[in-house]
Amino acid sequence: MGSMPSREGRAEAIALVKEGAEADLGDVAAMNLSAYNGGIVMSDRRSLEELEDFIEERVEEDMFSGAVLIAKEDAPFFKKAYGLASKRFGATNRVDTKFNIGSLNKMFTQVAIAQLAEKGRVEYDVPIKGYLPDYPPDVASKVNIDHLLNFTSGMGHYWNERFYASMGRLRRVDDFVSLFVDEPLAFEPGERYQYSNNGYVLLGKIVEAVSKTNYYDYIRENIYEPAGMKDSDHYELDAPVPNLATGYTRIDEQWRPVPGPRRSNLFIIGVKGSPAGGGYSTVEDLLRFDIALRENRLLGPDYTSTTFPTKPKEDGKPNVMIRAGGAPGVSAFFQKFPDFGYTAIVLSNYDPDDSKVVADRIRDLVLGTSSSLGRWR
Repeated sequence: MGSMPSREGRAEAIALVKEGAEADLGDVAAMNLSAYNGGIVMSDRRSLEELEDFIEERVEEDMFSGAVLIAKEDAPFFKKAYGLASKRFGATNRVDTKFNIGSLNKMFTQVAIAQLAEKGRVEYDVPIKGYLPDYPPDVASKVNIDHLLNFTSGMGHYWNERFYASMGRLRRVDDFVSLFVDEPLAFEPGERYQYSNNGYVLLGKIVEAVSKTNYYDYIRENIYEPAGMKDSDHYELDAPVPNLATGYTRIDEQWRPVPGPRRSNLFIIGVKGSPAGGGYSTVEDLLRFDIALRENRLLGPDYTSTTFPTKPKEDGKPNVMIRAGGAPGVSAFFQKFPDFGYTAIVLSNYDPDDSKVVADRIRDLVLGTSSSLGRWR
């Protein structure tokens, strides 16, 4: 069995911070809510009607398009879709529509690494040169898997000139690695936190090197299929995939506002995602993933708890784990309330700021953090 991952360096809260080309939504792990008012969290019709009215207003204002699912344990009690998956063809979103989930894909890369560690095939604290001997030694001899997982490696993002010049041809993990393989570290590994997509691409490359399997095939065979996630994959956008939402945005690749109507994000996000993000899933499939984790069907109990840790309670405040992913025309929020047994998933083919409002409203309703919203009783 491989060494267990360190919890040091994990982000407690990553907001919707936009930093030019480096903008992304990362994981918000095991966050404690400071505004908790002790809300009683049992569903009632009035609160659900409030939520539905709120979302419908957002849709009418063209401020939300997507799907929302809220479940108690394994059972969804709110599951609805809104807006259009394709404005060109007038196709509506459905609860089984496939949405780009951005950085939520990092969860699957984390699980893949943990599966290999559980089998003793990788070690979290060993320099990655042992798995990637051809990677430049000034990086590979210093950085370990724990650094990559926890965003303390000193690596950055691959959204550079090479990416935009070749994004229609990026279909393999090696294609993404080539975008940054010659870049130096921004700081010594372990020195500080810096969100990084490059690090998760390298984790995907390690999965390939150790398993002798294409990363995308590995995720499909070892995560999607065991979890029953039949509508999840890194779909290629030039392939005719049924019921796949097109992303629509009012911002550019630098996250700057663009006047006029929303436009397709096809020429911003590239033809295929990477181990860092950009795959597709549905609200139902992400609930299946959540259930598979809780039932230890993907990892044993020890590796499940260390890969997705829950912080101890502080001053009676509830634990909330939020994972998020976003890009222009891409938005995904995966929220877990383990103290109450709720899971809430919001997927959207609009910009992150649009759907964050919906995710925040759900969190307020669960926790009773706003007196004007009512509570689930």
